[in-house]
Amino acid sequence: MNRFTDDDLSCNDFLGGRVRLWQPKAGYRAGVDPVLLAASVPAEPGQSVLELGCGAGAAILCLAARIPGLQLIGVELQAAYAELAGRNADDNGVSLDVVQADLSALPGELRQRQFDHVIANPPYYRAGAHSAAADKGRSIALGEETPLEHWIDVAAKRLAPRGCLHMIQKADRLPDMLVACQTRLGSVEVLPLSARVGRRAELVILRARKSGRAAFQLHAPLILHNGDRHEEDGESYTPQVSAVLRDGAALYGFSN
Repeated sequence: MNRFTDDDLSCNDFLGGRVRLWQPKAGYRAGVDPVLLAASVPAEPGQSVLELGCGAGAAILCLAARIPGLQLIGVELQAAYAELAGRNADDNGVSLDVVQADLSALPGELRQRQFDHVIANPPYYRAGAHSAAADKGRSIALGEETPLEHWIDVAAKRLAPRGCLHMIQKADRLPDMLVACQTRLGSVEVLPLSARVGRRAELVILRARKSGRAAFQLHAPLILHNGDRHEEDGESYTPQVSAVLRDGAALYGFSN
C-alpha cells in the first residue's frame, strides 16, 4: 500500500477533541471500539504499553491522553498506517515508537522487551468469513490473516510477569480467545458489550494476566445506549459510556 496523501485523509476528534486523529477517508476508520479498549486499561504513569496492530493510533493515543507518562510502542503491519500513527502521535504531542512489522516477525530488539500492558483490537472476522472490502487496508484490518491464537501468544510472550493483556473482539470469538489463554495467561475476565438492555453482546473486552491464578470472571454487560431501541437521530450513549467517549474517563466493569 502506498503512503497516504493529505487528500486521502480526514481529521477526526476523539475524547471530545483531546485526541485528533488523521484517518483515511476510504480505508479503515476507527470507531468507538478502540476508545473503549483504551479506557479499560488500568495503566499507571511510568508503565510500558505495547499495542499490537495499532493502525492509525486511535487506541494507544486515547490511552496516552487519559494517563500521561506512559512508555508506548505500537506495532503495525501496514506501512502506510504505521506512518500515519507516527504522524498522529507527533500531532498530539505523544511520545510513541511505531514499529512497522508482522506479528510473526517482530524485530529482535522488540522480542527482548517486556511490557506492563499489551492491548490489541485484532481483525474481527475469520479468514473467508466476510466479503472483502474494496479498500485493501480496510480488508486487512477487518479480515483475519494472522490466527487469533497467534495474537494472544505474541502478547503473552511480550508481557512482564503479572502484566495484563486487554483485547476487544467479537463475542463469537470468545471461545477462541479462552482456548488461546489456557496455557499462556490466567486470571481471565470478560466484559460483554451490549448495544442496549436485553440485547445480546456483540463485542467483548477480555483481560488476562501473565502468571495469573484467579478464577475466571464473566462480568455484567456494559450497556452502550439508553432505551430498548433507537428512536431518534443523535447520540443515545449511557452516561458511563458518554463519559468515556467524550471526557476520556476510565471504563469500569472489571475487577480492580
